[in-house]
Amino acid sequence: MNRKFLLPFILLLFFISTTSAQSDSPYETSWAVDGTWIGVGLGLNGLGFKLIQDKDPLTAEELAAISKDDVPGFDRWAAGNYSERADDKSYYPFYGSFAVPFIMMLTDEQRPHAGQISVLFIETMATTGALYTITAGAVNRSRPLVYNENLPDDLRREAGARRSFFAGHTAATASATFFAAKVFNDFNPDSWAKPYVWTAAALVPAWVGYLRLEGGKHFLSDNIIGYGIGALSGILIPEIHKKENTEFSFFPTMGAEYQGISMRYTF
Repeated sequence: MNRKFLLPFILLLFFISTTSAQSDSPYETSWAVDGTWIGVGLGLNGLGFKLIQDKDPLTAEELAAISKDDVPGFDRWAAGNYSERADDKSYYPFYGSFAVPFIMMLTDEQRPHAGQISVLFIETMATTGALYTITAGAVNRSRPLVYNENLPDDLRREAGARRSFFAGHTAATASATFFAAKVFNDFNPDSWAKPYVWTAAALVPAWVGYLRLEGGKHFLSDNIIGYGIGALSGILIPEIHKKENTEFSFFPTMGAEYQGISMRYTF
Protein backbone atom coordinates (compact mmCIF):
# COMPACT_ATOMS: atom_id res chain seq x y z
CA MET A 1 0.00 0.00 0.00
CA ASN A 2 1.25 3.48 -0.85
CA ARG A 3 2.56 5.25 2.25
CA LYS A 4 0.35 8.30 1.76
CA PHE A 5 -2.72 6.06 2.08
CA LEU A 6 -1.42 4.00 5.02
CA LEU A 7 -2.13 6.46 7.85
CA PRO A 8 -5.70 7.32 6.73
CA PHE A 9 -6.37 3.59 6.30
CA ILE A 10 -5.18 2.81 9.84
CA LEU A 11 -7.15 5.76 11.25
CA LEU A 12 -10.27 4.46 9.50
CA LEU A 13 -9.76 1.03 11.04
CA PHE A 14 -9.36 2.61 14.49
CA PHE A 15 -12.57 4.56 13.97
CA ILE A 16 -14.44 1.41 12.97
CA SER A 17 -12.96 -0.64 15.80
CA THR A 18 -13.74 1.90 18.52
CA THR A 19 -17.19 2.95 17.32
CA SER A 20 -18.52 -0.56 16.64
CA ALA A 21 -19.96 -2.49 19.55
CA GLN A 22 -17.27 -4.34 21.49
CA SER A 23 -19.65 -5.88 24.01
CA ASP A 24 -19.81 -9.23 22.21
CA SER A 25 -16.15 -9.26 21.19
CA PRO A 26 -13.58 -11.16 23.28
CA TYR A 27 -11.14 -8.27 22.72
CA GLU A 28 -10.80 -4.70 23.87
CA THR A 29 -8.87 -2.08 21.87
CA SER A 30 -8.19 1.61 22.47
CA TRP A 31 -6.77 4.57 20.60
CA ALA A 32 -4.14 5.26 23.27
CA VAL A 33 -2.58 1.82 23.63
CA ASP A 34 -3.06 0.36 20.17
CA GLY A 35 -2.40 3.60 18.32
CA THR A 36 0.90 4.01 20.19
CA TRP A 37 1.77 0.35 19.67
CA ILE A 38 1.23 0.50 15.91
CA GLY A 39 3.01 3.85 15.63
CA VAL A 40 6.07 2.58 17.49
CA GLY A 41 5.98 -0.69 15.53
CA LEU A 42 5.90 1.06 12.16
CA GLY A 43 8.67 3.40 13.27
CA LEU A 44 10.85 0.46 14.27
CA ASN A 45 10.12 -1.17 10.92
CA GLY A 46 11.41 1.97 9.24
CA LEU A 47 14.57 1.85 11.33
CA GLY A 48 15.04 -1.82 10.49
CA PHE A 49 14.65 -1.24 6.76
CA LYS A 50 17.23 1.54 6.99
CA LEU A 51 19.68 -0.87 8.64
CA ILE A 52 19.02 -3.42 5.90
CA GLN A 53 19.56 -0.86 3.14
CA ASP A 54 22.88 0.18 4.72
CA LYS A 55 24.28 -3.35 4.74
CA ASP A 56 27.53 -3.80 2.87
CA PRO A 57 28.00 -6.71 0.43
CA LEU A 58 30.70 -9.29 0.99
CA THR A 59 34.07 -8.28 -0.34
CA ALA A 60 35.94 -10.57 -2.73
CA GLU A 61 38.36 -11.39 0.08
CA GLU A 62 35.55 -12.28 2.50
CA LEU A 63 33.89 -14.49 -0.10
CA ALA A 64 37.16 -16.30 -0.81
CA ALA A 65 37.67 -16.98 2.89
CA ILE A 66 34.17 -18.26 3.60
CA SER A 67 33.97 -21.92 4.57
CA LYS A 68 31.25 -24.40 5.51
CA ASP A 69 33.38 -25.27 8.53
CA ASP A 70 32.43 -21.88 9.98
CA VAL A 71 28.76 -22.91 10.10
CA PRO A 72 27.58 -24.57 13.35
CA GLY A 73 27.23 -28.33 13.03
CA PHE A 74 23.43 -28.39 13.33
CA ASP A 75 23.17 -26.08 10.28
CA ARG A 76 26.19 -27.15 8.26
CA TRP A 77 24.30 -29.76 6.22
CA ALA A 78 22.27 -26.97 4.58
CA ALA A 79 25.28 -24.83 3.60
CA GLY A 80 25.36 -24.64 -0.19
CA ASN A 81 21.63 -25.23 -0.71
CA TYR A 82 20.15 -23.40 -3.67
CA SER A 83 16.96 -23.80 -5.65
CA GLU A 84 15.39 -20.95 -7.56
CA ARG A 85 12.24 -23.05 -8.00
CA ALA A 86 11.83 -23.61 -4.26
CA ASP A 87 12.44 -19.92 -3.61
CA ASP A 88 9.75 -18.93 -6.12
CA LYS A 89 7.27 -21.45 -4.70
CA SER A 90 7.74 -20.11 -1.16
CA TYR A 91 6.03 -16.86 -2.14
CA TYR A 92 2.66 -18.53 -2.81
CA PRO A 93 1.92 -19.66 0.77
CA PHE A 94 3.75 -16.57 2.06
CA TYR A 95 1.46 -14.07 0.33
CA GLY A 96 -1.56 -16.34 0.64
CA SER A 97 -1.24 -16.42 4.44
CA PHE A 98 -1.91 -12.68 4.65
CA ALA A 99 -5.38 -13.20 3.21
CA VAL A 100 -6.39 -15.83 5.78
CA PRO A 101 -7.29 -13.45 8.65
CA PHE A 102 -9.39 -11.33 6.28
CA ILE A 103 -11.18 -14.37 4.86
CA MET A 104 -12.07 -15.44 8.40
CA MET A 105 -13.54 -11.97 9.00
CA LEU A 106 -16.31 -12.96 6.60
CA THR A 107 -17.76 -15.38 9.16
CA ASP A 108 -20.89 -14.35 11.06
CA GLU A 109 -18.99 -14.16 14.36
CA GLN A 110 -16.10 -12.02 13.16
CA ARG A 111 -17.66 -9.83 10.47
CA PRO A 112 -19.18 -7.28 12.91
CA HIS A 113 -15.72 -6.82 14.44
CA ALA A 114 -13.68 -6.65 11.22
CA GLY A 115 -12.28 -3.21 12.08
CA GLN A 116 -11.09 -4.30 15.51
CA ILE A 117 -9.58 -7.53 14.19
CA SER A 118 -7.82 -5.60 11.41
CA VAL A 119 -6.22 -3.29 13.99
CA LEU A 120 -4.96 -6.30 15.94
CA PHE A 121 -3.64 -7.88 12.74
CA ILE A 122 -1.72 -4.73 11.77
CA GLU A 123 -0.35 -4.65 15.31
CA THR A 124 0.76 -8.26 15.05
CA MET A 125 2.47 -7.85 11.69
CA ALA A 126 4.10 -4.56 12.73
CA THR A 127 5.54 -6.27 15.80
CA THR A 128 6.90 -9.24 13.85
CA GLY A 129 8.18 -6.93 11.12
CA ALA A 130 10.02 -4.73 13.61
CA LEU A 131 11.72 -7.73 15.24
CA TYR A 132 12.71 -9.12 11.84
CA THR A 133 13.97 -5.96 10.12
CA ILE A 134 16.05 -4.75 13.07
CA THR A 135 17.58 -8.20 13.57
CA ALA A 136 18.24 -8.75 9.86
CA GLY A 137 19.74 -5.29 9.59
CA ALA A 138 21.99 -5.65 12.63
CA VAL A 139 23.13 -9.28 12.19
CA ASN A 140 25.36 -10.34 9.31
CA ARG A 141 24.81 -14.02 8.67
CA SER A 142 25.39 -15.34 5.17
CA ARG A 143 22.63 -17.35 3.54
CA PRO A 144 23.26 -21.04 2.69
CA LEU A 145 23.56 -20.16 -1.01
CA VAL A 146 26.69 -18.11 -0.29
CA TYR A 147 28.52 -21.39 0.41
CA ASN A 148 27.64 -22.77 -3.03
CA GLU A 149 30.76 -22.27 -5.15
CA ASN A 150 28.89 -23.17 -8.33
CA LEU A 151 26.85 -19.96 -8.15
CA PRO A 152 27.98 -16.62 -9.67
CA ASP A 153 30.03 -14.48 -7.30
CA ASP A 154 27.69 -11.53 -7.83
CA LEU A 155 24.82 -13.52 -6.37
CA ARG A 156 26.87 -14.79 -3.44
CA ARG A 157 28.34 -11.39 -2.59
CA GLU A 158 25.23 -9.17 -2.67
CA ALA A 159 24.18 -7.45 0.53
CA GLY A 160 20.87 -9.33 0.57
CA ALA A 161 22.79 -12.58 0.87
CA ARG A 162 23.84 -11.50 4.38
CA ARG A 163 20.29 -11.60 5.80
CA SER A 164 19.95 -15.24 6.76
CA PHE A 165 19.11 -14.56 10.42
CA PHE A 166 16.29 -14.87 11.02
CA ALA A 167 13.76 -16.19 8.47
CA GLY A 168 11.42 -13.28 7.73
CA HIS A 169 9.11 -15.12 5.34
CA THR A 170 8.60 -17.90 7.87
CA ALA A 171 8.03 -15.43 10.71
CA ALA A 172 5.51 -13.34 8.78
CA THR A 173 3.59 -16.42 7.61
CA ALA A 174 3.46 -17.86 11.13
CA SER A 175 2.23 -14.51 12.47
CA ALA A 176 -0.61 -14.43 9.97
CA THR A 177 -1.74 -18.05 10.30
CA PHE A 178 -1.44 -18.28 14.09
CA PHE A 179 -3.19 -14.92 14.44
CA ALA A 180 -6.07 -16.22 12.33
CA ALA A 181 -6.25 -19.44 14.36
CA LYS A 182 -6.13 -17.58 17.68
CA VAL A 183 -8.90 -15.16 16.66
CA PHE A 184 -11.03 -18.04 15.36
CA ASN A 185 -10.43 -19.88 18.64
CA ASP A 186 -11.48 -16.89 20.75
CA PHE A 187 -14.61 -16.13 18.72
CA ASN A 188 -15.59 -19.81 18.44
CA PRO A 189 -14.44 -21.48 21.68
CA ASP A 190 -16.75 -24.47 21.20
CA SER A 191 -16.19 -25.04 17.49
CA TRP A 192 -15.46 -28.57 16.24
CA ALA A 193 -13.12 -27.05 13.64
CA LYS A 194 -10.54 -25.71 16.11
CA PRO A 195 -8.08 -28.65 15.83
CA TYR A 196 -8.10 -28.37 12.03
CA VAL A 197 -7.64 -24.60 12.10
CA TRP A 198 -4.66 -24.87 14.46
CA THR A 199 -3.15 -27.70 12.42
CA ALA A 200 -3.38 -25.64 9.23
CA ALA A 201 -1.90 -22.65 11.06
CA ALA A 202 1.11 -24.75 12.06
CA LEU A 203 1.66 -26.48 8.70
CA VAL A 204 1.62 -23.49 6.35
CA PRO A 205 4.61 -21.62 7.88
CA ALA A 206 6.43 -24.95 8.23
CA TRP A 207 6.00 -25.41 4.48
CA VAL A 208 7.33 -21.92 3.84
CA GLY A 209 10.31 -22.64 6.09
CA TYR A 210 11.05 -25.86 4.20
CA LEU A 211 10.97 -24.07 0.85
CA ARG A 212 13.22 -21.26 2.14
CA LEU A 213 15.63 -23.91 3.41
CA GLU A 214 15.66 -25.75 0.08
CA GLY A 215 15.99 -22.45 -1.76
CA GLY A 216 19.21 -21.63 0.09
CA LYS A 217 17.75 -18.56 1.76
CA HIS A 218 17.88 -19.72 5.39
CA PHE A 219 19.37 -22.35 7.64
CA LEU A 220 17.21 -24.57 9.83
CA SER A 221 17.92 -22.51 12.96
CA ASP A 222 16.88 -19.31 11.13
CA ASN A 223 13.55 -20.92 10.29
CA ILE A 224 12.96 -22.32 13.77
CA ILE A 225 13.55 -18.92 15.36
CA GLY A 226 11.47 -17.13 12.74
CA TYR A 227 8.65 -19.65 13.17
CA GLY A 228 8.72 -19.23 16.95
CA ILE A 229 8.74 -15.43 16.87
CA GLY A 230 5.92 -15.31 14.34
CA ALA A 231 3.76 -17.84 16.17
CA LEU A 232 4.23 -16.09 19.52
CA SER A 233 3.35 -12.73 18.04
CA GLY A 234 0.26 -14.14 16.34
CA ILE A 235 -0.98 -15.72 19.57
CA LEU A 236 0.12 -13.28 22.27
CA ILE A 237 -1.10 -10.02 20.77
CA PRO A 238 -4.74 -11.15 20.57
CA GLU A 239 -4.35 -12.83 23.96
CA ILE A 240 -3.22 -9.71 25.80
CA HIS A 241 -6.19 -7.82 24.34
CA LYS A 242 -8.72 -10.28 25.74
CA LYS A 243 -11.18 -8.68 28.14
CA GLU A 244 -10.90 -11.41 30.76
CA ASN A 245 -7.09 -11.27 30.73
CA THR A 246 -6.31 -9.49 34.00
CA GLU A 247 -2.69 -10.60 34.29
CA PHE A 248 -1.43 -8.39 31.43
CA SER A 249 -1.94 -4.63 31.26
CA PHE A 250 -0.54 -2.16 28.75
CA PHE A 251 -0.46 1.62 28.84
CA PRO A 252 1.32 4.36 26.87
CA THR A 253 4.28 6.10 28.51
CA MET A 254 5.90 9.37 27.59
CA GLY A 255 8.94 11.27 28.74
CA ALA A 256 11.07 14.19 27.66
CA GLU A 257 13.13 12.02 25.30
CA TYR A 258 11.05 8.87 24.76
CA GLN A 259 7.59 7.51 24.12
CA GLY A 260 6.31 3.97 23.93
CA ILE A 261 4.28 1.31 25.71
CA SER A 262 4.78 -0.15 29.17
CA MET A 263 3.65 -3.63 30.11
CA ARG A 264 2.64 -4.84 33.57
CA TYR A 265 2.20 -8.50 34.47
CA THR A 266 0.43 -9.32 37.73
CA PHE A 267 1.24 -12.62 39.42
